[in-house]
Amino acid sequence: MAKTPIKYYVVDAFTDSAFKGNPAAVCLLEEERDEKWLQAVAAEFNISETCYLTRITDSASPNARFRLRWFTPVAEVKLCGHATLASAHTLFTTGLVNSDIIEFDTLSGILTAKKVPDVHPTAISKIQKGGAHECFLIELNFPTVPITEFNSDEVSAIAKALNGAPLIDIKRTTTADDIFDPVCGSAHCALAPYWSQKLGKCDFIAHAASPRGGKLNIHLDEQNQRVFLRGKAVTVMEGSLLV
Repeated sequence: MAKTPIKYYVVDAFTDSAFKGNPAAVCLLEEERDEKWLQAVAAEFNISETCYLTRITDSASPNARFRLRWFTPVAEVKLCGHATLASAHTLFTTGLVNSDIIEFDTLSGILTAKKVPDVHPTAISKIQKGGAHECFLIELNFPTVPITEFNSDEVSAIAKALNGAPLIDIKRTTTADDIFDPVCGSAHCALAPYWSQKLGKCDFIAHAASPRGGKLNIHLDEQNQRVFLRGKAVTVMEGSLLV
């Protein structure tokens, strides 16, 4: 008997333009699949992240809740910002959820995505022209990620590799997108606390200075050690997996 096709979307995250930001494949599953299959599909897409959503129907939460897993082409990861944004964008824009808040059950605990108004003048102009359905940001509620120091031998090796370029400061952190990085959401879970200490502020606008670019609005909740990442996304492809 033929298997039911699995719907997927390819979404460019942290951008409002197609072919910018960071792409992620979002696959909608009716039931859990084995890890070998999940990894094989991610390798087939061969983009920075492929993520899988499975609706949780027995939740006591008033918000829509989904199980969310993230895979690079070679491994599952514990936290990914841009693929979470892509997932929320897919659910909001396809009408698969009716609420403005989505809860994701992940390896990093329960993460939320919230639809919030875009008050930028360009967005207001779109609303006036009847394009209100496009004029929202998605706010992700993520944990902060700790940073650690390199030892002196590691610092010396890195300084040598820079061929004389000045080394002002260097820290170590682990994020989901550190191998593939047009614009990395989870990296800002470490960068926000770092720059907050340096600059004495908790609100930032971040631009990814890569060929594809990307933009994030960031707020650090110091008391609860949470980082709120706001951004947009654009769906560029949709189709079905037949295996």
